[in-house]
This record gives sequence, C-alpha cells and structure tokens, in this order.
Amino acid sequence: MSLEDIAARLGSLLRARGLSVSTAESLTGGLLGATITSTPGASDYYRGGAITYATDSKATVLSVSETTLASDGPVSPATAEQMAHGVRELFGSSLGISTTGVAGPTGQDGKPVGLVHIGISDTERTVSHEFHSTGTTRDEVRRQAVERALSLLVDHLNRSEGS
Repeated sequence: MSLEDIAARLGSLLRARGLSVSTAESLTGGLLGATITSTPGASDYYRGGAITYATDSKATVLSVSETTLASDGPVSPATAEQMAHGVRELFGSSLGISTTGVAGPTGQDGKPVGLVHIGISDTERTVSHEFHSTGTTRDEVRRQAVERALSLLVDHLNRSEGS
C-alpha cells in the first residue's frame, strides 16, 4: 500500500469519527504532514503541524521537558511522547503524532542511523513506538518513518474503535 493510500485510509477513519490530528516532526521535516495533506479534504481533520528539528525547539514549541531532553535526549520514547502530547495541546486536536529519530548519514549521540521513535497521543493516553528503518539513505529512512507513523495511527484508531 502506498503512502498516499495509507493517508487516505487515515483520513477516512478520522472523518468518520469526527476526529482531528496534528503532527510534530523532527527527522521527517514536514513529510508526515505533507503526506497527510496530500489527501483531498484533509482540512476536515488536519489541524496543523510543528517541525521541531532543533532540540531546543522541542522544548519551546512543544513543551518537551528540558529534563527529558537532557537525560533521555531528543531521540527517545519520552521525547516522542511529549512531542505528540505537546502538539495535540498546541493545536487542540483529538490526536497528536510525532516523529523523532536519526536519518543519517551518521549516528547521533550514540543512537544509530534508522532509529525512530513515534509518539501518539489522544485524550486518554500517550504512547510511543520504536522503529528501526532499513533505509540506506536519508530519504528512505524518512519515508519509512512516515509510512510507519501513518500505519501506527491507523492501527491506533482501529484498536480504539474496538475498545
């Protein structure tokens, strides 16, 4: 299934449930939001996004704890969760999703190229998922991260419907 197909599926689920989503991106640099908005009518459910590429912008824009950034680093489950929660609060959306990781070409702070953390926040809980991209270029890592983020969000919505 293509990125556009997954984005369209996500849009259908959000629209059917009357929910909205916002994005907080680091390594994907806006690709996640761009993919979501590639679906016609995305303005029905996409509230906005924040590209917080620099570590300090995660704190100032998304309210990621300075303590978390200092102790866990910008590429961590806790940072991904706080980014997702922060963007949900910032835009007043039903769901927030975040991406933080290492796209390469070299590792960062002892973290390997291809390591990605994806956060998802809704009104009841905030979780993170670790993903290891098999991409060999920055573009492949970023694209795989977006695909995984969209798929996780679709799965999250499908699980919450069954609860």
